[in-house]
Amino acid sequence: MRFAALLRQLDRVQEPATARAHCDLPCGVYDPAQARIEGESVHGIQKKYQDASDEEFKQRAIQIKEQRAELVKYHLWVLWTDYFKPHHLEAYPDLHEKFWQATKSAGEAKKSTDPSQGQKLLDQIDEIANIFWETKKAG
Repeated sequence: MRFAALLRQLDRVQEPATARAHCDLPCGVYDPAQARIEGESVHGIQKKYQDASDEEFKQRAIQIKEQRAELVKYHLWVLWTDYFKPHHLEAYPDLHEKFWQATKSAGEAKKSTDPSQGQKLLDQIDEIANIFWETKKAG
């Protein structure tokens, strides 16, 4: 009798738990600020590059800028693939285009030392962030 009770308890312990969320983790883990921070770094480096005369500094700046631009793409892709869902695209039909343009701009930022290009990237990140926060309010 005791053995049967123990087996029932083990069966309950082994039952998988089910969690439900509209994203792959409960809300609060995604934030476009991560892309924005890296975009600010890209833009800031582009400005410093323009004012620099030291070639060694300029080469290091390019290397760091390229890394930060890759991180912008990464953080945007995480939002696009993990947070946003088909119903968001229905509500914001240009969402795919906005992500495509922003990630393309991040790629351009890897190649550019022009601060105006970095500002364009920041503006595109902000457009996505505005939509993100609207979807968070809508629940």
